[in-house]
Amino acid sequence: MRNGLILAAILMPGAAAAQTAQGDVAVTIYNNNIALVQDSRTLTVPSGRSRQEFPDVSAQIRPETASLAGSGIAIVEQNFDYDLLSPDKLMEKAVGQMITIVRTNPATGAETREQARVLAANGGIVLQIGGRIEVLRDDGLPVRVVFDKVPENLRARPTLSVTIDAAKAGAVQTRLSYLTPGMGWTSDYVMLFDEKSGAADMQGWVTLTNNTGTTYTNADTLLVAGNVGGGQNRFNALNATLEAAGTESGTRERLGDYYLYPLAERTTIANAQQKQVSFLDVKGAPARKAYEFVNGWLGSNDTPRSAVTAIKFSTSKQGGLGDQLPAGTIRVYLRDARGDPQFIGESRIDHTPMGSAMAIRTGEAFDVKVKTVVEARTKLSNRRWQTRMRYIVTNARPEAVTVDVAQNGLWGDVRIAEQSIEGARVSADRIEWKVPVAANGTTELTATFDTRY
Repeated sequence: MRNGLILAAILMPGAAAAQTAQGDVAVTIYNNNIALVQDSRTLTVPSGRSRQEFPDVSAQIRPETASLAGSGIAIVEQNFDYDLLSPDKLMEKAVGQMITIVRTNPATGAETREQARVLAANGGIVLQIGGRIEVLRDDGLPVRVVFDKVPENLRARPTLSVTIDAAKAGAVQTRLSYLTPGMGWTSDYVMLFDEKSGAADMQGWVTLTNNTGTTYTNADTLLVAGNVGGGQNRFNALNATLEAAGTESGTRERLGDYYLYPLAERTTIANAQQKQVSFLDVKGAPARKAYEFVNGWLGSNDTPRSAVTAIKFSTSKQGGLGDQLPAGTIRVYLRDARGDPQFIGESRIDHTPMGSAMAIRTGEAFDVKVKTVVEARTKLSNRRWQTRMRYIVTNARPEAVTVDVAQNGLWGDVRIAEQSIEGARVSADRIEWKVPVAANGTTELTATFDTRY
């Protein structure tokens, strides 16, 4: 409260309809920071028109998406009251109204009361008390303000009020449904990689986030993996590669083109809370470490550059994780010489079908470097050039490595006239070579490109 004042509200009897608490709640949460809430409540209604209030709806509810279903009732009008009760709001709503100022004498404890009209509550509280104008200040003296009622449309909780027309009086089972932003979920993965055994353990976690301003108690929760309506939660997956999209079907429930992940038990999703639930636990899935280097165009780099370390694995049922992976972040750990797991890097992935080949890039290699050199660039005609490239790959590790060296930027009619190691064209503009390098050794790859326009 501004100025450190204590505000007290005395509620007067009124004719407002009885409020109903949350009922049986089901929440469907999507990846793009939106959720569908379905709240089943029992209403006791009179015959004809009446106003029914639904407190504890989302403070970010999209009122235009709200619908109320129940036998024998018709909706006439609905209003969402989002102005929540607070000391500041009480004073703002009281502008032009009479309030009671109670001051306590610090020495004697005696209270004095004065009637005051609130003239302004904009950056400070201005009162008219009798024939004088007074500004309330936070001067440390005990002062409180007493109101005789709570202003209309000022609620202690987010409230949706609905005017209904009931065919008859009695108890009616209803279901209130609405969409709300402020609630979403992401996937987080922990991978423990064992380079010697060529295997990895993968633990998958769902992280729920609720910033709707409302707690959903004992909710039946369903998660939908996919970018609904075009999606807003697209990852720029710069560090991870879907090397080959899978074509295997899993056993998880689907909704159209999306996968469903129901939580095994009901859970309370508290406001301003993150909650984590495990959904994947795989031990000993085959995995291997690889080194990658990509030259963006047919050019030289003055100094050797580090190759990128990647952990490669599959999501296939046979020889892989055996599941589809919702979009999220994979964090990779490796045991040190003492056997303690240490963090070595992370990558984001997009929604990945089962049976996919994955390359999770964890960082740059310290000891594996590549230098590219343009040895010759020759103009053969106005529409034809020939470029001879040399890729010098060095390895300061005490064991042999294989580096996947790729040349990008080969758009158009580009042919390989000569190469010292057989490569493979993996896309329209990319050729890759697997270059073996001995322990503490160097390997040179040469290739001549014939470019025609």
